[in-house]
Amino acid sequence: MTKPFLSVENLVVDYHVSKGTFRAVDDVSFSVEKGKTIAVVGESGCGKSTIAKALMRLVTPTSGRIELDGTDLARLSEAQLRPLRSKFQMVFQDPYGSLDPHLTAQEIVAEPLKLQGVRSRRERHKAAASLIDQVGLPANSLDKHPSEFSGGQRQRIGIARALASKPELLVCDEATSALDVSVQAQVLRLLKSIQDETGITYVFISHNLGVVQEISDTVMVMQRGKLVEHGTTAQVLTAPKEDYTRRLRRAALDPSTMSGLKPRHLVSSLALKTA
Repeated sequence: MTKPFLSVENLVVDYHVSKGTFRAVDDVSFSVEKGKTIAVVGESGCGKSTIAKALMRLVTPTSGRIELDGTDLARLSEAQLRPLRSKFQMVFQDPYGSLDPHLTAQEIVAEPLKLQGVRSRRERHKAAASLIDQVGLPANSLDKHPSEFSGGQRQRIGIARALASKPELLVCDEATSALDVSVQAQVLRLLKSIQDETGITYVFISHNLGVVQEISDTVMVMQRGKLVEHGTTAQVLTAPKEDYTRRLRRAALDPSTMSGLKPRHLVSSLALKTA
């Protein structure tokens, strides 16, 4: 049996607070195959963004394993992680605050290449121009600053920057939540197109089940730091086992209804809105 590309086992993340210890993630396990997408869904404070930070090693797990292509990231020091970081990247929630306002789009996307040792400025900018084209921005975007773009365009720049190091895993932490519904659908379609072309693996963090139906193969539902439901996207959306998941489903807003997209999984927008 083929091992999953990403395997998380018994993950625990504690935060030290004034009154002691707060357990943000409590014994969570999941896996995803290469080239597939798993969505982590739940309300604010459920632990999903802490999982994203743990996968990126922006926080240190209290215990558990995070195996990426056979390497346990949870046990590595920062020095050991540094040469591996190009394999896993993140797209952040805030398309307004996550980009350096003083840099042009081309400079923002080229920056990771410089950190990887690509010394030629010409080569970095050539690669950045190709990535900006790949995410659907026009050539005249290269010399513009973040303030000159819409929210959706800024998120495309963030995606291009994340792809610059040619990662095998992309963690998207509420990457569409700050966008209008119609723009959400455009970004989701872009991410799916990139996955089809490159075989990249996604961990997609969201509070909205209606959004993840467009991109995910499997869904895990979080509540108060615990994994409460896990299954294929179709299973979780059409026949959820937990009342908490059913409540999330009732609150879902389906982006395909405003974009003309067809849901990729066998879930109708009508079911999402009326269940």
